[in-house]
Parts: sequence; C-alpha cells; structure tokens
Amino acid sequence: MSTSEPAVLVTGLSKVYATGETEVRALSDAAFAVEPGEFVVLLGPSGSGKTTCLNLIGAIEEPTAGSLLVDGVEVVGLDEDERTDFRRDRIGFVFQFYNLVPTLTALENVQLVAELTGGDAVVRSTRTLAEVGLDDRADHFPAQLSGGEQQRVAIARALAKEPAVLLCDEPTGALDLETGQQVLSLLRDVTTGGRTVLLVTHNSTIAEMADRVLRLRDGQVVGDETRATPKAAADLEW
Repeated sequence: MSTSEPAVLVTGLSKVYATGETEVRALSDAAFAVEPGEFVVLLGPSGSGKTTCLNLIGAIEEPTAGSLLVDGVEVVGLDEDERTDFRRDRIGFVFQFYNLVPTLTALENVQLVAELTGGDAVVRSTRTLAEVGLDDRADHFPAQLSGGEQQRVAIARALAKEPAVLLCDEPTGALDLETGQQVLSLLRDVTTGGRTVLLVTHNSTIAEMADRVLRLRDGQVVGDETRATPKAAADLEW
C-alpha cells in the first residue's frame, strides 16, 4: 500500500433516489480507497450501483450521505460552481457513447475541452491525439472515423485536460473485441504517469486486466480483490 494520499477516498458513501413515496437505495455505505496510478475496475450487473458510484466520484451527482475525497478535494459540500470547477480541472470522463460534436473535426473536439483548462489548448490537443495514435486523423469528422477511432478521440479529449482521475463507464460496450482490446490497452497505458483510472463494466473478463476489482451488488461493495499479475488487454477474450 502506498503511503501517499489516496487519489480517491470513499467513506460511508450512499445515494438514495426518491420518487414520490418510493425510495431506491442505489449505493449504500460504500467505503474504499484508490491509490494514485491504480487501474481499478468497478464490476457488477446492471443496477448494482457501479455507475452511481462513478457519478458521485466525478461530482455529476451528489451523495445522500458519506465523505468523498478526490485528488485532495472533499467533494461533498461543494456548491454548484465549485463542482463544475472540480469536474473541469481534475476529472476526465470516457463513456460508452463517444459524445463527439459531429460538425467538429477530431482535433477540434479535443480542443473544445482543452480550451476550458488554460493555455496551449492546440498543443495539448495535438499531443494527446498523437498519444492515442490519431495524429493522422486530426482533420477528420466523427462520421469519417470508425467506432474505435471515435472512442480514442473521446479518450484524447479527456486526457487533454490532464486530469488526476479518469472515469470510464463501459468504454468498450459498443466496440468489437479487437477494437475493445486496443481501447483497453490505451486506458491501461494512461496509468503509467501516475494517473488513476476507474472503469465501470459488467464484463468480468475486463476485470482480469485490473490492479484492483471492486465488486458491487445491490448498491453495496461486496468484494475488493487485488490482482498481482493483471492480464494484458490483448490477452482478453469475451
């Protein structure tokens, strides 16, 4: 265990959704720590609470109870402007659907986000596109790119902000095996510089490449497994 401050520290985290007189407990008293540079998979079936957990860490939603420290920031209690600043400056998001702007080129899609976080947006955008192997596709529009290429643009867009934590929600859900392996390998490489990756999936095979696997069921963390020898993404099959 590292002696450094955790990248993510979750304590007694709960989320309850209320619809009229009905309450749904999506997450209940979750507690775990994630170290800087770890690749962590949140694994569980649909409705287990894994996406809710990711959304709370990314300050997309507010918890009902608990404490949440991310990159040294206590997220609980931030006002709306502070939450926006937190998401902009510290968190990168990668989703199953790429959410690219269809009328912008690959470079412009990345630059759109990079410009929110300071100067040298073009330089950072160009660099991160090269890091995901798409420097030769910078002037192409999303419709001219394959699904895997679009997802790599989405990853470049997230990395251009230079976030401390990268949150990925089913990032290979719309991809075939070979393309999914490429995307997962890229996400694995992201941790090399000390960046933390949390990836949500229902696919237990993907968990084999993680440093840690947090298993969720019915809104609770029911398992926390460390893998001494994670598999390479290229060795996964599903």
